[in-house]
Amino acid sequence: MDNSAAVEATHTGMDTEMAHKAFGRHSVKALRAVENEAQRLECLLSRFLPESDISRINHSAGVKREKISPETYEILSRAMECSAISQGLFDITVGPLADLWDYKHALEPPANNKIELVLPLVSYKDLELDAVQKTAGLKNSGQSVDLGGIGKGFAGDRFMEIFQEYGVTSAFSNIGGNVSTLGNKPDGSPWRVGIRHPRLNGLIGAVAVTGKAVVTSGDYERYFLDKEGRRFHHILNPITGYPAESGLVSVTVVADSAMTADALSTVVFVAGLERGLALIEKYPRAEAVLVDAKLRVYVTRGLRKYFQASAEINVTYI
Repeated sequence: MDNSAAVEATHTGMDTEMAHKAFGRHSVKALRAVENEAQRLECLLSRFLPESDISRINHSAGVKREKISPETYEILSRAMECSAISQGLFDITVGPLADLWDYKHALEPPANNKIELVLPLVSYKDLELDAVQKTAGLKNSGQSVDLGGIGKGFAGDRFMEIFQEYGVTSAFSNIGGNVSTLGNKPDGSPWRVGIRHPRLNGLIGAVAVTGKAVVTSGDYERYFLDKEGRRFHHILNPITGYPAESGLVSVTVVADSAMTADALSTVVFVAGLERGLALIEKYPRAEAVLVDAKLRVYVTRGLRKYFQASAEINVTYI
């Protein structure tokens, strides 16, 4: 096969649309392997599939630990690191809160007393991992793990590994807006990933990347309006129990790892501008594009050469 010819594939998985493009002799086989991997990971990591590792952990909460796959152990341990670094602004035991804020069906926010009832169940410190036995368990009945803020990133990293195993040197995957890239385009130019404007049709700009991941968290992705017209988005602050109100409406993180970018975009969105920037600095080679509630755009200095703003978008480099 001509190495410059693109092979493309789209499919659903992890409750979202996935699209891939790969170049190279074995790209057809690689794309098939990526699709199979997406199904395999969903069977391990989805809390909505009863036989998954995550469902078994949740079902056994307060009772016993469950034996888990190496992949599940890896994602849980990485999530625990992020939870500790962010002091709980990222918390994969947010499952009880996520169930309460049922975005697909909700017409109004849950009652305050219901939120207060489940808040004590949200604590990443109650997830016990055993590195030797490869087991995981939650201390208390009613607790549950939800990998919504990190699972797609983990999948993106795995897809890039699979492409490399098949000798593909130029590829990208878009997992519901989480973009992972491998190498450059075949012509040697970087991949250009557009960043959506959080309030208008169109883009605030695009970032040029080579072998990096670009992940955005925004209040416009999933939300509902109550009868008074108030917007409630899906990114919850695990400490308050309510959708995050940090003054940011969109956070895009560029990092070597899609899993890092996925978790960090969520954390920074919850943390707000100043605290979020301090968290980004804890991750070497991670950069960000942030949009606040007044639609001011801030870009970290490491992206100065790589971010191109759309017309009429003013950028402050920080």
